[in-house]
Amino acid sequence: MMHPGTRLQIRLEGGTAVEGKIWLGDIDCRVQGNGDLGARLHAAVEQAFADGARRVVITGTDCPSIDEPLLAKAFQALERADLVFGPAADGGYYLVGLNKPCPGIFTNIEWGGPQVLNQSLAAAAACGAHVALLDARPDVDTPDDLPAANAALTVGNSLSVIIPTLNEATWISILLERLLESPPHEIIIADGGSTDQTKAIAGKAGVRVIETPKGRSTQMNVAAAMATGEFLLFLHADTLPPLDYGEVVGRILQKPGTSAGAFRFQLAGDLAAAPLIESLVHLRCDLLGMPYGDQGLFIRRSIFRHLGGFPDWPAMEDLHLVRRLKRLGPVRTAPQAALTSPRRWETGGIVRTFLRHQLMLAAYFLSVPPRWIARVRSITYL
Repeated sequence: MMHPGTRLQIRLEGGTAVEGKIWLGDIDCRVQGNGDLGARLHAAVEQAFADGARRVVITGTDCPSIDEPLLAKAFQALERADLVFGPAADGGYYLVGLNKPCPGIFTNIEWGGPQVLNQSLAAAAACGAHVALLDARPDVDTPDDLPAANAALTVGNSLSVIIPTLNEATWISILLERLLESPPHEIIIADGGSTDQTKAIAGKAGVRVIETPKGRSTQMNVAAAMATGEFLLFLHADTLPPLDYGEVVGRILQKPGTSAGAFRFQLAGDLAAAPLIESLVHLRCDLLGMPYGDQGLFIRRSIFRHLGGFPDWPAMEDLHLVRRLKRLGPVRTAPQAALTSPRRWETGGIVRTFLRHQLMLAAYFLSVPPRWIARVRSITYL
């Protein structure tokens, strides 16, 4: 896992910093500057150290297999070495990391040739630098490299599905059957103390079951800390995602600047007020970009951890996280729908449930403590 203080910077060639932000969102974008590749690399390193960085790692964009664990490994290598290189299969390197500026490794190098790494290592030795090497990986130089690159991108887009449960035996088998039609990287059931068959059903399905303290936000945060997928999909046990849910998550989260996403809201069954309820939810998502947890929230694991996860609240935890995500970029709603059980509307009554939602929202925006909002949720069913 990357250190929380790690900063990302994009160095652009052929565009301006403003154009980079329009394309990528709220990311530190800067222009590479003039000179050959070595001069531009050296300038980027010098500027990063001048800005206060203690360690600097630079990667290109032509090695699709670079992921968060590899970058973490590079930073860890710099704890015991002065320089770290990630060798490329063509004789160059896909990554270089430094503890301090070392201009010698960027000068008099035959960039683009098969001796780039060897020449850089010789320059490092001449400077007396201790060097660490990462695993060799292929980059993309010719059309023949594209199949391997595409495979690497597919592996990188791994999805962890996280489901908080508490006595959901009626629904969990239906949900797991849907998910396992196109199995994700992993499914984690975070159970808050079920006394029915929820855990047994999940265990029989072969998915991972963990026991956590009761509380939806706590359950989801604990599971997310154990997840290994690049993308996280948080699902309520009574919400069925679309059949192609994995592809939908990947498409949405790969859109530049996107902070998170959700499925379109649709109620299962034949509730009379379903068209009206769905229209109101669609309006909220379209105008405000504010989907809720019952639509299935998905987010990059790195962003989720950067924000510290869901707040440890007994209510409105999904709304609060979505509001924080919107500060990083748009929260997009997919055109594909997730079917959500209408049980809360059937149990609480349509009018009372609607009024309950509005009262809880008003309390949230008036900064009423979440524990009191949770009480509103319970008493409105009386």
